[in-house]
Amino acid sequence: MASERIGWPVVEHAARTATAAVVSLLVSRLFRLPESYWAPITTLVITQSSLGAALAVSRERLAGTALGALTGAIMASYFGPSVPVFGAALFALGLVCALVRSDRSAYRFGGVALAIVLLVSRPGSPWQIAFHRFVEVSIGIGVALILAVVWPEKDATPAGM
Repeated sequence: MASERIGWPVVEHAARTATAAVVSLLVSRLFRLPESYWAPITTLVITQSSLGAALAVSRERLAGTALGALTGAIMASYFGPSVPVFGAALFALGLVCALVRSDRSAYRFGGVALAIVLLVSRPGSPWQIAFHRFVEVSIGIGVALILAVVWPEKDATPAGM
């Protein structure tokens, strides 16, 4: 509520989140990645209240992104972007995620990577685009995990955040 006083847990949570997002953006820019905004987006997705929770979502995000980027690069290399190719690739990705025993969140994250690699038109080979996507996500995950160790959140995520 607007009438409630902003307490220290809210301030600390906001500071942790902003710090992590800015650090991952700067690191991805340091590597001159073409779509460096994906690193802080990933950091925002991964940032959790505990290291254990962050590790669990990080594993699935990394696995899904790798599988989705790989699938997108293969399909873009051989078939190019189209609705039927995208649908078939997304279906195949779901089966592959199940075969490697990743959960549904890996499939969701993989689907995002697949769509970005296959459907977003940009210069460069699909393999280079897939590699950049994977590195951007990896930076975001790495920063979020380092932050969870260096600056752990003491309480659960504050209400309203």
